[in-house]
Amino acid sequence: MERIIENLHTAVMVLDEGLRLRYINPAGEILFAASAQRFVGLPIQELIFDDELVEALAQVIETNSPFTERELVLNLGFDHRVTVDLTALPLQEDGGGAGLLVEMKQQDRHLRISREEGLLAQGNATRALVRGLAHEIKNPLGGLRGAAQLLERELHNEELKEYTNIIISEADRLQSLMNQMLGPNTLPRQQVLSIHEPLERVRQVVAAELSEKIRIKRDYDPSIPEIHADMGQLIQALMNLVRNAAQAVGEEGEITLRTRSMRRYTIGTVQHKLVVRVDVIDNGPGISEEMRESLFLPMITGRAEGTGLGLPIAQSMVNLNGGLIEWESQPGKTVFTVLLPVVA
Repeated sequence: MERIIENLHTAVMVLDEGLRLRYINPAGEILFAASAQRFVGLPIQELIFDDELVEALAQVIETNSPFTERELVLNLGFDHRVTVDLTALPLQEDGGGAGLLVEMKQQDRHLRISREEGLLAQGNATRALVRGLAHEIKNPLGGLRGAAQLLERELHNEELKEYTNIIISEADRLQSLMNQMLGPNTLPRQQVLSIHEPLERVRQVVAAELSEKIRIKRDYDPSIPEIHADMGQLIQALMNLVRNAAQAVGEEGEITLRTRSMRRYTIGTVQHKLVVRVDVIDNGPGISEEMRESLFLPMITGRAEGTGLGLPIAQSMVNLNGGLIEWESQPGKTVFTVLLPVVA
């Protein structure tokens, strides 16, 4: 039985009646990034920094009733959180003592893949809808502009020409908006490049636009391998994300640009041997609840002066290069993550 438990992918812990750790299997050590040798005998609070969960485990011993929680977010300290399905069962020993058997099955990967599939499907459907709508608008818009130009030639009163100029300028503005909604209309011109090249270009441009009270920090991993991608499309996608972060922090704040590489990582349904990860992190107020479900939909924005096209365009450009943009947000920390595969 012990050999079976040792080889389970589910984390298994045994706690005594004082909620001290008596046993943890290898899957548990991986989940908590902690060795059994170090933590056996210590209170569970040394592993789990969640007072409500600790209280719930104490109630299991007190009431002798099992406890189950689905998709529970565990705070493991140092900004490390995992999502698990947790079950706690009371144990009664022959000597009269009590204890707990705690099982935890990590759900982060399944939830992430499901969320990524949703983002990709949403992006494809949105692009198809927007392209059709934009094409339908562009045709009469061109006719409207042409008619205004012809009318302007027939007018001899300069004051009346002011109105045709308004029609033409507004038609041009809408034409520009339609072009943005259509997004990139060419296939990526991929080249071998370091992700830090477009990232540094973006940092320099945005830094020149910001006040001195907004700081941009760099946390780069210089060992990251080169990728095959379209330089221009990556610059535009990253520019949109960093400018959004700058707008989120307001008059004063901090933006962090972080790069890492990850092995055997799944983007959507495709597993890649190596993936480059770029995090754009800001310490602004976070994304409001009403914006979360529609974040990558066009024309949806929380700013009066915004067009709501920055994030959809960024997602589209990253998708064209085989990648994906993910995000997570809480007050004081919002992270937009660009994932790009390394193709050998």
